[in-house]
Amino acid sequence: MADHLLPQFAVSTAMVVLCVIVHGFGLFGLNRAVRTEAAVERLQHIDPMSPRGVVFTLGTVIAMLALHGVEIWIFALTYLSLGAIPDLEAALYFSTISYSTVGYNDTHVLPEWRLLGAFESVLGIFLLGWSTAFFFRMIGRIDPH
Repeated sequence: MADHLLPQFAVSTAMVVLCVIVHGFGLFGLNRAVRTEAAVERLQHIDPMSPRGVVFTLGTVIAMLALHGVEIWIFALTYLSLGAIPDLEAALYFSTISYSTVGYNDTHVLPEWRLLGAFESVLGIFLLGWSTAFFFRMIGRIDPH
């Protein structure tokens, strides 16, 4: 079991770095999409509960959920490619519960790859928090005055 520690740690570290990069570029892209001078000018005069304000908020939420979905799928496909989880549904399920830190159990993944699931959980905490901070920053741009 100890001889599996180094490969688990290496793959887990690579996955964390990859997903942080994906997340960073995803939020950067989302920020650029809504941050043109014209968009900022318009958003400063929008009532948050107006149709335009609601569309802005919903669009931001959907884009961030899609970004988290991409990261969950990256982990699921990694579990499959490593043979750590035998089928797509189980890999996607395990990845989702790990990423969201719900983590019911680790019986879905081979013991040789449990550390990868733990790393995904720690990563999920950070990326979900990063997205929350980003979301509040974006919503703060809508000024009803």
